[in-house]
Amino acid sequence: MMRFIGIIPARYASTRFPGKPLADIGGKTMIQRVYEQCCKVLDTVVVATDDERIYSHVQSFGGKVVMTATTHRCGTERCLEAYQITANTSAATAEGTTTDNTAASRDTVIINIQGDEPFIQPEQIQTLMDCFDSPEVQIATLVKPFTATDTLDDLRNPNSPKVAVSNDMHALLFSRSVIPHLRGIPQQEWLAKGLHYKHIGIYAYRADILQQIVALPMSPLEQAESLEQLRWLENGYKIKVGITHTQTIGIDTPEDLARLNQYTDLENHY
Repeated sequence: MMRFIGIIPARYASTRFPGKPLADIGGKTMIQRVYEQCCKVLDTVVVATDDERIYSHVQSFGGKVVMTATTHRCGTERCLEAYQITANTSAATAEGTTTDNTAASRDTVIINIQGDEPFIQPEQIQTLMDCFDSPEVQIATLVKPFTATDTLDDLRNPNSPKVAVSNDMHALLFSRSVIPHLRGIPQQEWLAKGLHYKHIGIYAYRADILQQIVALPMSPLEQAESLEQLRWLENGYKIKVGITHTQTIGIDTPEDLARLNQYTDLENHY
């Protein structure tokens, strides 16, 4: 039986927004809101942090949390360590049993949820989980089609990666540039005449695949675009794509948070 584990990497240090996981959003911290959203659809949710303040806070609201190393280069590495800690703890509490971790990992999917997405919706996580109805799926992520409500600046924003998708709904390429480039069509018409997908930065991986991709060296495309998922594609891994039509609201700076807290109907986002 397939088992899904939600892991939320949460670091205190941040160049643009130190202490972001503990920032207040309408009376609850960001990390608590992310955690509670995930618990609406996942039976197991774990915060993975390297900071005692975050660790203590998650415990204070009754959340599951593990302490991970300070040396991880990315959230993917932190997810793997958190999964290993969780798996070892579960095995240790199962008295009188033996555990084949390799076999178990084939039926375990880890979902990496961004800790700065307090409005992640349960149906988005469910869409990602549904990708694993096929046993061939190794990794999955979400995309959102650009629509008429988006602007050309939204499409060209390098901080919002785009995705080219195959007919069988696998990612062909991720880029900070606009893909596809509509040759011979003025850029002002690209949104109306082309199908473009925005990447939503939530991933799910089978546990054995997660162990493999963390061990891969940095790749040329990854270095060029500063997009970790290109490393996986360059090494032959396939990334299944699920489609969401829900706009996520990421918080990267204190200014983003200030704008968000201006909403008087904040709870209607949940």
